Amino acid sequence: MIRIDDTPPAWDERTQLTTFLDYARDTARAKCDGVSAENARKALLPGSPLMTMSGVINHLRWVEYYWFQVVFLGEEDRGPWTEEDPDREMRIAVDFPLTQLLDEYAEQSARYRELVAGNGLDKQAQGAVRNGLHVDLRWILLHLTEETARHNGHLDILREMLDGTTGD
Repeated sequence: MIRIDDTPPAWDERTQLTTFLDYARDTARAKCDGVSAENARKALLPGSPLMTMSGVINHLRWVEYYWFQVVFLGEEDRGPWTEEDPDREMRIAVDFPLTQLLDEYAEQSARYRELVAGNGLDKQAQGAVRNGLHVDLRWILLHLTEETARHNGHLDILREMLDGTTGD
């Protein structure tokens, strides 16, 4: 996989924000290069039985769905989670091939790239967050970059534990 560079091609705020989110997305996908279907489903951390490579990728996919479609666009939440199983997106990930999850994540990222390009950074979300505030698109991009980068650390640890692979 060819990853983008984290240096933006222009220095305006939008380009910087979207470049860093794309870099974090590409890093998540790169961490999964060459991982077998069996290894993608392995939970290696005793205290985190849902922490699999497949689970993290599916979680990232559904987190973006939530923030762009449910919060920003104000659509009805059709995510896989329930009140009884709030982490269901991580649990069900092992039922799908990692390659499928990665393809779906990449396709979805492309759609959200277009959504972001068509909206101003100051545009407020239709849906409110927990405290009733309506965040703007800039905040959502920053939050998703933070969330994806944090989970890249999890992918890094899992990959090293699986087969010793390390890297950026």
